[in-house]
Amino acid sequence: MPQNITRGIKALIDEANAEIETLSAKEAIEISKNGDVVIVDIRDPREIERDGRIPGAFSCTRGMLEFWIDPQSPYAKPIFQEDKKFVFHCAGGLRSALAAKTAQDMGLKPVAHIAGGYAAWRDAGGPTEKWEPKKKG
Repeated sequence: MPQNITRGIKALIDEANAEIETLSAKEAIEISKNGDVVIVDIRDPREIERDGRIPGAFSCTRGMLEFWIDPQSPYAKPIFQEDKKFVFHCAGGLRSALAAKTAQDMGLKPVAHIAGGYAAWRDAGGPTEKWEPKKKG
């Protein structure tokens, strides 16, 4: 019997966007200059290697987000315990909306995400840099 999906991705993203702060790329570029803001890149490392990254962004793949935010998790990252504003981004702004909502639902605040993601940031003239993974061995 086929699955009956009752809430699709469009509904989930619409719900997330209704509950979280969405920044334009220009707004995100401007507030990124503030020391009280952490830009969180939730893209896969392969995307970052291929497309580049925002200098100084904290990389946290979407799959580890909840584990890295929760201070009770053995995988918790201290950066998520800091008193800062967390601005999430992905490639195009869809995954980051879901990530920001999840973070907010967990109690992390304040949070926001960048409309249009990394592509919008880059197209708006935001700084970018190439990234290469560390060599093993």
